[in-house]
Amino acid sequence: MAINNQQPTTNNQQQITTWSQRFESALHPAIANFNASIGFDMELIEYDITGSVAHAKMLAHTGIISELEGEQLVSGLEQIRSEYREGKFNPGIEAEDVHFAVERRLTEIAGDVGKKLHTARSRNDQVGTDTRLYLREQITQIRTQLRELQTVLLNLAEAHVETLIPGYTHLQRAQPLSLAHHLLAYWEMLQRDWERLGEIYRRVNISPLGCGALAGTTFPIDRHYTAKELHFAGIYANSLDGVSDRDFGIEFLAAASLIMVHLSRLSEEIILWASEEFGFVILKDNCSTGSSIMPQKKNPDVPELVRGKTGRVFGHLQGMLVLMKGLPLAYNKDLQEDKEALFDGVKTVRACLEAMTILWQEGLEFRTTRLASAVTADFSNATDVADYLAAKGVPFREAYNLVGKVVKTSLAAGKLLKDLTLREWQELHPAFAEDIYEAITPTQVVAARNSYGGTGFEQVRQALADARKRLSS
Repeated sequence: MAINNQQPTTNNQQQITTWSQRFESALHPAIANFNASIGFDMELIEYDITGSVAHAKMLAHTGIISELEGEQLVSGLEQIRSEYREGKFNPGIEAEDVHFAVERRLTEIAGDVGKKLHTARSRNDQVGTDTRLYLREQITQIRTQLRELQTVLLNLAEAHVETLIPGYTHLQRAQPLSLAHHLLAYWEMLQRDWERLGEIYRRVNISPLGCGALAGTTFPIDRHYTAKELHFAGIYANSLDGVSDRDFGIEFLAAASLIMVHLSRLSEEIILWASEEFGFVILKDNCSTGSSIMPQKKNPDVPELVRGKTGRVFGHLQGMLVLMKGLPLAYNKDLQEDKEALFDGVKTVRACLEAMTILWQEGLEFRTTRLASAVTADFSNATDVADYLAAKGVPFREAYNLVGKVVKTSLAAGKLLKDLTLREWQELHPAFAEDIYEAITPTQVVAARNSYGGTGFEQVRQALADARKRLSS
């Protein structure tokens, strides 16, 4: 059969119709618009074509259609792919959704052979296949982006092992930390995100193609053949579950929400650090903006936007949970609403990861002098005084109470612990000796916390080496 290379038609008189002769009149125009998903599901067009190519090959492989017909279908589908990439295939509302848009164009190209593509397939298993193909690819790309941000954080951490930063609990000064240790905490969060997406990928990578509308098909299809063609790891064992399952989408949005939690927490730190009150970082001009009225201001727009966009992804997760919670088996039109949530969730996470990677790589700089000053101007070494006494045999709770007393008197006198004389220390307890001054220097306070996973410099260097190894593997 000759291939028709005419350009896509845009009028409503198509060569195939969406519905059977059961219907005597067209949809009301407003209902047609309300019903249509073509406005957003064109995002799936390449995946729809890929899934249809596999389906066409399977139909020929099993003898449901001839080899020649299979070749004509594949050729026509690849022509549509080319037309789309060249901007020549732009179906409108009359197509209703991407699946019918492709099938109608295929029928224009291949004639009646095009009408055979939908043999042994429903839009229900078709859209499920397309969505999984899309999400599978997006998960792979997001995992790559996570690795890129982890690499940037790791490089920065390696350069700041002995840079100290105040550590906080309740947003109150607690104990000094290695800045590398602080950055590695976020590296670990992102590592869990990377691992979590890998686990979800395995559940996304299951093929529903061949489940039909809900009950399978009477045709002698080979579902394992299409699964292999599409590089799925397996197939759904139950056709009802195959067409109605959206657990994989909910799991993805849950994982995406956790990614956004971690990015939002990191954003909040940057926003605080960049303030005059903290002054720990300088935001560079390429990643910040000014005020329309206050010329002196430099605003942390990137982390603020990331913090704000977090709510979008949370909302999509909640929307998907509510969407699914009352649906009976099998497919229901409600499931059309999963696409925009997934698409926007993916785009939001990817945009935020990209922006944060740029910000950390080239958009901020730590003020090391300010950090060094910050860790010497508080009582964050108080616990180390108690530990000092405990190491000399004083019960810790007794030592704790003694140090609380000296902090109180020092505050009243406008002194820091490092300003006390040896006589004042020994009046507090005779166990104090000259070495107390070394024990409470910020560098020693950090170095001494050498328990596994702690902020001690030896532990941090080992953690950096382990992180580098995990990245490379």
